[in-house]
Amino acid sequence: MSAPSTPIVFDDFMKVDIRIGTIVAAEPFPEARKPAIKMRIDFGEAVGEKKSSAQITVHYKPDELVGRKVMAVVNFPPRQIGKFMSEVLVLGYEDEGGAIVLAVPDKDVPNGARLM
Repeated sequence: MSAPSTPIVFDDFMKVDIRIGTIVAAEPFPEARKPAIKMRIDFGEAVGEKKSSAQITVHYKPDELVGRKVMAVVNFPPRQIGKFMSEVLVLGYEDEGGAIVLAVPDKDVPNGARLM
């Protein structure tokens, strides 16, 4: 478990654009160095559809992800992961064993809604 990070000011937090999207497609990513899943996520009209890769294979199977809401940082620059270009960072938390559990809202919100 990591220690708390350096304090930031509110304006720094507001620079991070975290949005809700719905996973519209998911498939295994066998070319990744660590087990991962490739996803296409619909963030609504504000952001559009974006691609992401996430190391979430311990708790999730691709076919179980389609239709689920996820939170993601949408304003990082794209990142090349092997032959795949990841456009957003899907958010999650480490469980006690270090596997990632997705960060999701507890109520339904529209695609593209921004974390405030």
